[in-house]
Amino acid sequence: MSIFCRIDDKHVPLYRVVWVSATPHYCGEEDCVREGSYEIRLEQGEAVWASLAERDEMLQRLEAWHGDMDVPDDGEENW
Repeated sequence: MSIFCRIDDKHVPLYRVVWVSATPHYCGEEDCVREGSYEIRLEQGEAVWASLAERDEMLQRLEAWHGDMDVPDDGEENW
């Protein structure tokens, strides 16, 4: 498995991803070109903007990359 995921025209290393947006960007500005895109925040304050398909692929690759880690499902706390 590759440690990269292609977002737009960039090959993003999985290990640089801090978080992935669950909802599309909306700021209400008339000239905003990012509305409807999903933010993928990288370390050092950088970000890339993804389509829904690219966001879903990133999530799948991150989950596959982390493999067998004992991570609770959404909404469940493992105390």
